[in-house]
Amino acid sequence: MQPLSNIESILYFSPEILLVIFATAGIILDLFLKNRESEKVAYLSLVGVGCVLVAVLFTHASLGAKESISLFLGMVRLDRFAIFFKVILLLATAATILFSLRSEELDARLKGEYYALLLAVTLGMFLMASSTNLLMIFISLETVSLTSYILAGFLTHNPRSSEAAFKYITYGAVASGTMLFGLSLLFGMTGTGDVGQISTRLAEMLSTGEVSPLAVLISITFILAGVGYKIASVPFHMWSPDVYEGAPIPITAFLSVASKSAGFALFIRFFYTGFSNSALMQSVDWTLMLAIVSALTMTVGNFAALPQRNVKRLLAYSSIAHGGYLLMGGVLLTSEGIGAILFYLVVYLFMNLGAFYVVVLIANEVGSEMVEGYRGLSVRAPLVAGAMAIFLFSLTGIPPFAGFFGKWVLFAAVIDKGLYWLAFVGLLNSVVSLYYYARIVKAMYLETPEETETVSFSTGTFALLSVFVVPTILIGFLNIFYTFSNIALQ
Repeated sequence: MQPLSNIESILYFSPEILLVIFATAGIILDLFLKNRESEKVAYLSLVGVGCVLVAVLFTHASLGAKESISLFLGMVRLDRFAIFFKVILLLATAATILFSLRSEELDARLKGEYYALLLAVTLGMFLMASSTNLLMIFISLETVSLTSYILAGFLTHNPRSSEAAFKYITYGAVASGTMLFGLSLLFGMTGTGDVGQISTRLAEMLSTGEVSPLAVLISITFILAGVGYKIASVPFHMWSPDVYEGAPIPITAFLSVASKSAGFALFIRFFYTGFSNSALMQSVDWTLMLAIVSALTMTVGNFAALPQRNVKRLLAYSSIAHGGYLLMGGVLLTSEGIGAILFYLVVYLFMNLGAFYVVVLIANEVGSEMVEGYRGLSVRAPLVAGAMAIFLFSLTGIPPFAGFFGKWVLFAAVIDKGLYWLAFVGLLNSVVSLYYYARIVKAMYLETPEETETVSFSTGTFALLSVFVVPTILIGFLNIFYTFSNIALQ
């Protein structure tokens, strides 16, 4: 596959260019608006997300029969894998903008820059999903990190938000430095930054003894530290709870879905596409190493969530646990495992964003993020309580909701490869997660509220809520229908 030149690549790079244009337009528009008119920047950003989605679909159509196109002399790759993640990221960005419009904790005077930063971080995540060069991988990761630091500390009047940003920067700097050192080692050994060429050269150099397997193992382990920081896997997860709790709720939702998706896109692109066939993968038991990380991540996330009373912090630890479930697919380094990750990410997008939207609504009405604020919600707002119960049961993995089938696909993939112990650990962790999810459901349905006054929400609120509820239910029932149809045909 001959890489396209810089000029030839511009047409296929139109989604990223549009993100830059709309982010810049948002900042310029905000200069001419009054303090309380920043919602116009939000609507402009939504229009931008729609235009970018059309551009992404256009680039998908332009692929035709080609599997992929290498852009900018091999720095970026356009393929269906990248397009899948771009669509996921755009959906998460659009949802975050809508959440932000509904959220009351954000300062209206600063929202213009806020939406521009959201588009900027989306641009970085686009590049994370497409990069095939070591330099481009690091630049895209830093683009996401720097903008995320600002968004996490956007509540300047809240000391918790400032603390979140400071911790995020501290952990991020260490992870970035560690990853950069690993990337430099890899470049120094192979003399190239192209991931595909690195794989080929490492295989040759390891077979002839030019490179020590230990040196390669160390460099890739350092790189894993940077990727593990993005997906909040153990032991690189410690930033996540404090940052999620202190950041604005819409940003917490965005980081829990979009940042994790971009991290897994980079993980798959780097390790599966670049190194799955190299001699290094055959000489080192990566399956066992990643399986242990997966088991530890889901276990630490779930058990740390048990005592939490703050719903944002509880969902932060829950997000860590779900990163562990997703890593079950990454353990295999096979197409089946990658397919399981992609399916679970779609399911996770709807059920997790839906849960965070309810957190936004309750925080607005009650002024609290604690579990106690959900007491008697079934009486005060029955539809919202029902939606939250659906999201929580789906996150647990209870049938017939989509989360059950997401976990089913992951468990089936690892069982098919003989990793029965990992599937058993995943099953036990799902049982553990039921306890802290059910605690919120108990507060909503079995506890008496301090105030019995009914909470009313607008039609638009329920319409947006249904956008997350319907797929969470529908995906589950479609899978049931598909399963029984196959049984009947047999």
